[in-house]
Amino acid sequence: MKTIVPTRVAIILYAVVMGLFGIIHFVHANIMAAAVPIPGGRIWIYITGLGLILAAISFIINVAVKLAGYLLALFLLVVIVLVHIPHATEDLPSLTMLLKDVALMAAAIMVANTGK
Repeated sequence: MKTIVPTRVAIILYAVVMGLFGIIHFVHANIMAAAVPIPGGRIWIYITGLGLILAAISFIINVAVKLAGYLLALFLLVVIVLVHIPHATEDLPSLTMLLKDVALMAAAIMVANTGK
C-alpha cells in the first residue's frame, strides 16, 4: 500500500498542534491551574507548557525525537490518570478530553518510534 501523506508531514503537523497546546498553557495558565490536582497549580502549567513546546521543536527539527516522544507520552499518561479519569463519567466533555489525550499519547509513542 502506497503512503499518501508522508510520515514526516504528519509528524510536523502533530508538532504544530503540540506547540500550540504549549502556548495555550502560557496564555491561559490561570484558567488551567484550577484543574491541576497537585500543589503548585500554575507553575505546573508553565512547566508542562514549556515541555509541550520543546517536544514540538524536537519533532520539527528531528533531534532527540525518541526521548521527546516518550516524555510527551508519559506526561499525557499522567494527565489522563490524574486529571481526566477522575472526571470521565461526569459529562461528555470530560470523556471527550480523556479520549483525546489517549489518542495524543498513542500518537506521541508512534512519533517516538520513528525517531532516534
